[in-house]
Amino acid sequence: MKKPFFVTGTDTDAGKTWVSLALLKAMESAGKRTIALKPVAAGADENNGAWTNQDALSLQAQATVSLPYGQVNPLLLKEPIAPHIAAQRENRTLNASRIVGMCRGAAMTPHDFLLIEGAGGWRVPLNARETLADVAKELDAQVVLVVGMKLGCINHALLTAESILRDGLTLVGWVANQPEEVPMRCLQENILTLREKIQAPFLGAVTFNKDKDVAVSAAELDISPLLSVL
Repeated sequence: MKKPFFVTGTDTDAGKTWVSLALLKAMESAGKRTIALKPVAAGADENNGAWTNQDALSLQAQATVSLPYGQVNPLLLKEPIAPHIAAQRENRTLNASRIVGMCRGAAMTPHDFLLIEGAGGWRVPLNARETLADVAKELDAQVVLVVGMKLGCINHALLTAESILRDGLTLVGWVANQPEEVPMRCLQENILTLREKIQAPFLGAVTFNKDKDVAVSAAELDISPLLSVL
């Protein structure tokens, strides 16, 4: 199994899904076959009797390799709250090894680039003992960090980067994402500070995209560090 790329964020609104879509589009433009998974999603909508998560649907549509929804998002929780709490309220149990097995099953489909989007941040709990970081560790994934550029992001980004490295994984790159139409104060100074302090390739700054044109955001990314480790 090729090493997957695990996308995590500084918090739940950092822009993981949008950056993931942009990465998928950039990889497609580079001629790569892409698979995208959202193994755990909290927050569901019902359409024609079927429950789905919008982020997972977006990833499914953007990937070039077609997978059934159940493989893209095998664990769907209805409430948009912390996954372990949502699971408890549905009398369900989340388990890292089971999630890893599901990801490995999807990875059996031929591909060049496998993207797995996490839920929330790096230490989001699955149960009393495990976090989503344990999934990335068991998969020996290469990690992409999405930094939501807002007040407090420097601290959140540096703590997350330290945790990823302490867990023995490779931080293969990070993205500065502007989640709001009005950028944070001193945006460029904050990006410069993070570029100086995060010991990983800077993949680019994604600006707020009011038209939701993923090709525009993809063009803002430099995926060469990812291509070099495929």
